Amino acid sequence: MPLLSVIIPPMGESISSGVLAKWHVKDGDFVKKDQPLFELETDKITSEGTAESAGKITLKVAAGTEVKIGELVATIDPDVSSQKSESSPKPVSSAPTPDLRPLTSSESPAVRRLAEETGVNPAAVAGTGKAGRVTKGDMLAAGVGSSLAGAPAPAVPATPQAALPNPQSALPTPQSPARQTRRKMSPLRQKIAQRLVAAQHEAAMLTTFNEVDMSAVMALRAKYQDDFVKKNGLKLGFMSFFAKAVVHALKEVPGINAQIDGTEIIQNHYYDLGVAVSTEKGLMVPVIRGCDTLGMAGIEQAIGDVAKRARDGKITLADLEGGVFTITNGGTFGSMLSTPIINAPQSAILGLHAINDRPVAVNGQVVIRPMMYLALSYDHRLVDGKEAVTFLVKVKQAIEDPARLLLAI
Repeated sequence: MPLLSVIIPPMGESISSGVLAKWHVKDGDFVKKDQPLFELETDKITSEGTAESAGKITLKVAAGTEVKIGELVATIDPDVSSQKSESSPKPVSSAPTPDLRPLTSSESPAVRRLAEETGVNPAAVAGTGKAGRVTKGDMLAAGVGSSLAGAPAPAVPATPQAALPNPQSALPTPQSPARQTRRKMSPLRQKIAQRLVAAQHEAAMLTTFNEVDMSAVMALRAKYQDDFVKKNGLKLGFMSFFAKAVVHALKEVPGINAQIDGTEIIQNHYYDLGVAVSTEKGLMVPVIRGCDTLGMAGIEQAIGDVAKRARDGKITLADLEGGVFTITNGGTFGSMLSTPIINAPQSAILGLHAINDRPVAVNGQVVIRPMMYLALSYDHRLVDGKEAVTFLVKVKQAIEDPARLLLAI
């Protein structure tokens, strides 16, 4: 059979290239059908490429290379079976032969310096660093061991003890660790930076604040959590309450559910909410479709699903498009207060924060309640202050009295 081509698959009309960030296989490996082969980073998403057939793979592009959509990055020879690969004769040697590869830029400056000073090739050293990388400590240990083991024992001179040379003086002088490192921004991080700066430059952004007493929602969760888990197989979180509260507020203040397109205002009549998710590659905002028609369990299930796929690098471009409003929860990281940046072209974003017990006045009495600060950033070109404040009050009322969500008042 002819060799099968492994190419960069189409990612959407707006994506023409990306960076092949990581290979999950090595050159010459036998791969199975549908096995993950590589990780591709674009300016919008991170995705995986998989094998369309089993066989022996030959890599054509190194990790870290920018590649275009449709570019050949590897070939698979389907005629090479796993049995052939496993039964291939291996060289017999009485001692392991290290791969004395030349030094590359992957070694740190300290490691390269020690290699020159000691003559020890990093390829022959067992690395204890992240992903098996050789550290300065590994090189020092290897240099000390080889110098002591390979050198003949010196004759003891008939001189006073004070005249004996210091054996430590022959060892490499430890170098101070690098005070700075430099790495290239990923396409996704570059795009995030561009969008955040553009949002601040293009929108008349303003933030209004309020606080919400979480007692009622926390009491509901405590009362019905076990029954909810038994019925739905997942926990009832806070985000589903806020998603429902936002839908309720959007219906009450439709001006928030709109966006500017040139000199026109687009009014949305649907309720697809973006939920910000923090991943190793950066912040992503997958969209939960039809939050007005989903129940609490449906919203929790949808949030859990897209969050997992975002963190696993399996999110698609379609998952990130079409949201009308975004909720971001900095409280999961302990944030007390912030001013979130609008996710353009949306006109507003709601920031949730940490829940802390604070003294508040209730019916003329000072009591301790679990309180959360809310922040609504909005585009003042489209949304007036009255609308923004009203929207935030509607969210507050729905959370403090969840029965309003059932009665739609």
